[in-house]
Amino acid sequence: MKTVLVAMMLAAAIGGCATTGKLNSGERLALYRAHAGEPVKSFRYFGSLNGWTELGDSALAVWTKPAEAWLLNLSGPCPDLSFAPAISITNMMGQVSARFDRVIVHGSGPMAHVPCRIDTIQPLDVKAVRASEKELREAKISERAADQGTETD
Repeated sequence: MKTVLVAMMLAAAIGGCATTGKLNSGERLALYRAHAGEPVKSFRYFGSLNGWTELGDSALAVWTKPAEAWLLNLSGPCPDLSFAPAISITNMMGQVSARFDRVIVHGSGPMAHVPCRIDTIQPLDVKAVRASEKELREAKISERAADQGTETD
């Protein structure tokens, strides 16, 4: 069932890529949700992130290690998340907990340092996310090459 869902989501995302050449936040969120596990109460956090990706205004993926990532669903829209140059995450003694901790958006605008409550936390299958992203990139390259081939005819 999950494989069918991922295939449908990839097909929709590829269709969306045809005009923009890039996944929008909603398509990226669908990709990440397709590879997210069941919600957990918390995860270990040692004060620094290996990376993060905004997935719209109310979700993001954070990497705590190169092969360990979490999908954080926020309790509502988080102002300026899509434009934030940096974020931080609150924690209690190295533990980030759903419904307690917050993502803090760091920016230079009027919404700088806005705390956004983490509603749910889901572990991500990092290998599957990367494989899906790679498939999408390859599909975009193939589609672009096919479009250029028809333009020269």
